[in-house]
Amino acid sequence: MVSDDPTLPIRDYLAAWTPSIEARLRALLPSEDAEPRTVHAAMRYSVLAGGKRLRPALVLLGARAAGGREDDVLGVACAVEFVHTYSLIHDDLPAMDDDDFRRGRPSCHKQFGEATAILAGDALNTFAFEVIASTAPDPSRVPALVMELCRAAGTRGMVGGQVADLEAEVVQTESSNGLAGNGGGVVPDLNVVRGIHERKTGALLTASLVLGAAAFGADEGLIARLREIGGRLGLAFQIVDDVLDEEGHVSELGKTPGKDRAQGKATFPAAIGVAASRAEAARLVAEADALIGGSGASPELAAMPGADVLTGLGAFLLARRS
Repeated sequence: MVSDDPTLPIRDYLAAWTPSIEARLRALLPSEDAEPRTVHAAMRYSVLAGGKRLRPALVLLGARAAGGREDDVLGVACAVEFVHTYSLIHDDLPAMDDDDFRRGRPSCHKQFGEATAILAGDALNTFAFEVIASTAPDPSRVPALVMELCRAAGTRGMVGGQVADLEAEVVQTESSNGLAGNGGGVVPDLNVVRGIHERKTGALLTASLVLGAAAFGADEGLIARLREIGGRLGLAFQIVDDVLDEEGHVSELGKTPGKDRAQGKATFPAAIGVAASRAEAARLVAEADALIGGSGASPELAAMPGADVLTGLGAFLLARRS
């Protein structure tokens, strides 16, 4: 019987590949018995705490789209997860978003202290590039892969988005006469919010798709299409994250809900409300689906390996509760 559940392909794909991703993460990470033990323990604690492993899966899907083997880019996929986890460790710090929980258990700085958490994040960030250099299927493509991840994670991407996020929080708080959570009725500029999300979250999600394809020498046309798809899905992912912060529960989210409003964050719900935010996420997913297999897709893209999984990914993002 054919399922009517559009998320089934991506859920099946994640179920099939997550064990391999987890195994490679464990194998690549330094042992807790190796010095410096405390930092290595903090790295493993944060990386192996679970999670959807969506970014590594996107690397594998990018490889599949380019006709490559997923097994051959598991190292590259893990490198992206190391960068992502470093960003979560630092994001939870008191100087940033100040969250005591991540992935359902105490944040790295609550478990190991702030200094060790900072160093664990630094170590994961640098280790990611060592892993790319040592595991890429074609060594000649390492410079291009490193450049792609650097741009997505740096000031033009994730770090730049985090800076804009913190600056917008200050503006919101000051404009509200010191009352956080838009207490003064201040509505953040939607273009500002979009720019934050495209860099802070969307850039690394987009790069994940691109890295998998670039590892196998995908042509510029496919890379450009994957960037378009990834950009829309990445922004939709963060919009849903904003909505879940308003509506979710710590038992589902694995982190503290309601913090965006309490801290005066510039989010989509703060700018246009929850209902309109969900509608915008659905619109972005529909555009991505059209690029993958709809009327807007090229025949090559619609027929690429993994197109059905990518299409299901959009529905999966809209339906997620964590």
